[in-house]
Amino acid sequence: MGEVGLQYRVLPEGLEVDLDRLRDDIRKALPAGATLKASEQKPVAFGLKALHVLIVLDDKKGGAEQVEAAIAGVAGVQSAEVVEMGLL
Repeated sequence: MGEVGLQYRVLPEGLEVDLDRLRDDIRKALPAGATLKASEQKPVAFGLKALHVLIVLDDKKGGAEQVEAAIAGVAGVQSAEVVEMGLL
């Protein structure tokens, strides 16, 4: 088969959350077989920025729900939602 690319929009709990550190914490929290390939900070409103992360995992294993749960469980994350999903 192949790999699945999942792009998540991660909203931090507030302006004081360091998005670079948040990205590193998300990378460490991912389940086995999932890899953070890219990240980008995008403005939301009033100085708040969202962290967009691209996670790649094997499509045979599935696990999008596990990845989302892992991201949501990281300290400093208010919410995480799938923005885009597709085969690579």
